[in-house]
Amino acid sequence: MESEKFDPSGTPHLAASVKILVAGGFGVGKTTMVSAISEVAPLRTEELITEVSTGVDDLSGVESKTTTTVALDFGRLTIDRDLVLYLFGTPGQDRFWFLWDELARGALGAVVLADTRRLGNSFAAVDFFERRGLPFMVGVNCFDGAPVYTVDEVRDALDLDRQTPVLLCDARDRGSCKTVLMTLVEHLIERVQRPIVTT
Repeated sequence: MESEKFDPSGTPHLAASVKILVAGGFGVGKTTMVSAISEVAPLRTEELITEVSTGVDDLSGVESKTTTTVALDFGRLTIDRDLVLYLFGTPGQDRFWFLWDELARGALGAVVLADTRRLGNSFAAVDFFERRGLPFMVGVNCFDGAPVYTVDEVRDALDLDRQTPVLLCDARDRGSCKTVLMTLVEHLIERVQRPIVTT
């Protein structure tokens, strides 16, 4: 994917376009992150949580949540004149997981957002990307009043290898979100440059 930009002389400049997923369990802050970082008005497919979801969606730990993503979130971030990130936030509930395969098509990497109050809910997203061989990093969204763990404690709890970046973040803060995305981009570049070891 390439995005056409024009420099002051009017000459078109093609920037590389990269598709990134923002994934994770229900209520971890995916919509918040895409909304906080997007330079364009984000596309959101949020609906009110109704009584119909009672017994279907697990609201434990996020009982005050009133809306939920039912398809995807979409945003864009221009890193520089050569790189534009297109962000696709995934739905969090189990019943919408069938959308993840479609959303992952063509993605170069993913951010798995985690919530330390419900860290076990991150296993499914980690497993999804590991099984598909899609590079990812973990962003630990530091909710107010949530248990505080070190990066190494989160890495051990999620059984991540040492190459997978883990970063503490605040999905409400644009600067924090940009740091997460830049860490993922650097991870993707490093993976491409890493020499292939043959046995």
